[in-house]
Amino acid sequence: MAEKSISLPVVNLAGEKVGTVAVSSEVFGVKDPNSQVVHDAVVVYQANLRQATAKTKKRHDVNGSGIKPWRQKGTGRARAGDRQSPLWVGGGNVFGPDGHQNYKLSQNKKAHNLALRTVLSEKAAKGLIVVEDLELAKVSAKQFAKDLKAIKADGKVLVVTSGDNEKLILSARNQVALVEPTNIAVYDVLNFDQIVVTKADIKKIEEALK
Repeated sequence: MAEKSISLPVVNLAGEKVGTVAVSSEVFGVKDPNSQVVHDAVVVYQANLRQATAKTKKRHDVNGSGIKPWRQKGTGRARAGDRQSPLWVGGGNVFGPDGHQNYKLSQNKKAHNLALRTVLSEKAAKGLIVVEDLELAKVSAKQFAKDLKAIKADGKVLVVTSGDNEKLILSARNQVALVEPTNIAVYDVLNFDQIVVTKADIKKIEEALK
């Protein structure tokens, strides 16, 4: 049985429709969204961005004299060994972060691919713009802004492009987010209003998720 496909319109940078591209319905036409794997993918993505920079001082990190504050007995006060005790104001912290905490999570490849296919299918219905190519005549942020307006890419825009398109990277880097077709994340798809991708790169995404 032949694989089912769906057609997406293709425009040029002037905003004119120049044809269609056939993509797999298994990747861009998922009918039964799995919200759990999407949620898991976002949690994993955000957790793996966390850096273990929080650190509190233990009692051996706190500055202060090591002299016993008062004699052990006879004062009527509780026993005290030094001023770095966690019981004292300004003393060390007992169970605070030490700078080595690990927030890393993982999701198996099959579940991640399902999550990505789910969100790409939702974006294909509204928010995915396929262009013939993104070859610019010259480096020009002003002209690229006009191109975005022509293809009706507004709001937060993510442009999927290969890393060797230097003119596009230099023109677009201060206006939109850029990502490689093989490195697009579930969070990216959800976080941006519009995704702009070329015919060639949408095929790369499709092949990676089959």
